[in-house]
Amino acid sequence: MEANAFDPPEGSLRKSVGRGAVVTAIAQSVRVGTQIVSVIVLSRLLSPQDFGVLAMCAPVLAFIALFQDFGLTQATVQKTGLRREEVNYLFWINVAVSTSLACVLAGAAPLVAAFYGEPRVAGLVAAFGLQIITYGLGAQHLALLTRRMQFGRLAIIDIIGAVAGLAVSIAWTFIDRSYWALFAGTLTSAVLPTLCYWGSSHWRPGLPRRVAGISTLINFGAGITGFNFANFFARNLDNVLIGKYWGEAQLGLYDRAYKLLLFPLSQITNPLSKVMVPALSRLKDEPHRYRSAYLRVIPLILMVALPGVAFATAMSDVLIPFVLGEQWRGSASIFLALGFAGLLQPLNNPAGWLFVSQGRSGDFMRWGIVTAVTSVLAFIIGLPYGALGVAIAYAVSEYLRTPFLWLYIGKTGPLRAIDMLRAATPFVLGAHLALAAVWFARSILPEPRLAALVAAVVLSYAVTFAVAMLFAAGREAMREVLKFLPARSPRLMERDAN
Repeated sequence: MEANAFDPPEGSLRKSVGRGAVVTAIAQSVRVGTQIVSVIVLSRLLSPQDFGVLAMCAPVLAFIALFQDFGLTQATVQKTGLRREEVNYLFWINVAVSTSLACVLAGAAPLVAAFYGEPRVAGLVAAFGLQIITYGLGAQHLALLTRRMQFGRLAIIDIIGAVAGLAVSIAWTFIDRSYWALFAGTLTSAVLPTLCYWGSSHWRPGLPRRVAGISTLINFGAGITGFNFANFFARNLDNVLIGKYWGEAQLGLYDRAYKLLLFPLSQITNPLSKVMVPALSRLKDEPHRYRSAYLRVIPLILMVALPGVAFATAMSDVLIPFVLGEQWRGSASIFLALGFAGLLQPLNNPAGWLFVSQGRSGDFMRWGIVTAVTSVLAFIIGLPYGALGVAIAYAVSEYLRTPFLWLYIGKTGPLRAIDMLRAATPFVLGAHLALAAVWFARSILPEPRLAALVAAVVLSYAVTFAVAMLFAAGREAMREVLKFLPARSPRLMERDAN
């Protein structure tokens, strides 16, 4: 295989990016829908304690997973002139590291169980080593599909994995109604996509050999891993602290609120990185086109996500019992607090696209450290007040960090903080006003809960769009949506090039 066989065909950016955005959005709609169905159905089949046991394992698994990839998939996607021997070397690094980490996980399982005082955790933690190995085997094959912008295949694989995982979890509850049903679903969602990546990439590894110049790729990956390592504490220490000091019941309530709100938001922006990072990497030497491409995509994300977050936050005490059942009513107040963080995360999460595509993995790592330190301080401040206190403190920290994030990104590179301020203000402001409007309109909404929720959704989107139309950037984003038709979508990233 020649070196350029790893790259997308010449001239494919114009055709690939818009189509990739569309198919990725469709796949993520299915994935988010599957996740919501999973939360609803499995929350009714399993107890809060079952979810609490799984949540106790999650931080440990996430910590181990930080090192299995070592940022090497992003290095494969971003590097110019990638060679076969480089991919082969990175594949064997991924496999060796993943296998070692699975052994570490098995050895640490009794310690994790002792930490929580919950013996059921030990077997579950050890079993998750199978998932770690599976991801390591498919990491480079996934990276090659992403680099070649084969977004259609990736979308299909994502859908297959999500649906199969949900089906297996539900089916397992008929065999054993316990936390093992959740494990069976997550393992299926790892194994099946990995098999599909191998079948679709048409690349097979050879024997491991040392490669000259490989240190550049490893150093780039180290910066990505540094960010992931720091970000781990920002994303998982809250679960550890709540589980340790408040028990599995409080942790289960917090985990369901977090998964129902913030996890779906990350599933909107994270998969789009498969489209945006390779595309922006190819535009990094053309500042005008780079900036234009990013500023066209972000308002679309905000327009879709923020009114939904505003509605769900304002109606949390109605939404949670309606969706999950009365046993989860205690999650409503936690959901309400996390909702305010959710009003900023669709804006802030895509910042990683900019760091990676510009080759600023060192800056990415440094920002991760800032996020980790401020988040840990927030968790400590909120912990004496239980899961709700942690949620409130986390939301406050998100508001305090946001302006500094965009000032830091804008210090170098094509995108400035003022660019993001103009693009995001119409929808961020509109969503906050929509939340207030829905909150104050609750007393006049229809009596049936379903009718009230539907009316609140309509009101939230109407207020957000009305406020956005008061700004020139908001009107431009609305016009862009009208142009975002299948025949024109491939021009999304290239219109200003002509």
